[in-house]
Amino acid sequence: MPVPAHPRPQVKAASRPAADRAEIRLSWWAVTLPAVAFAALLLMIMSPGQAQAATADPALGRLIEHTLHLLAR
Repeated sequence: MPVPAHPRPQVKAASRPAADRAEIRLSWWAVTLPAVAFAALLLMIMSPGQAQAATADPALGRLIEHTLHLLAR
């Protein structure tokens, strides 16, 4: 059986079947969770007047200060 002298012509990218394309599918949570997080942050930015400073005992601040003092020795 003779071998053809010229290879087959290349198929253009536009004429390829749609099966060659990769299909991207997102789960419901991949869209919903960022949208909910964005909405929550937007609500916090829009109403900063309702925020109040903490007036309780600053235990965490004292703990960090004590730890830094012990590490400085």
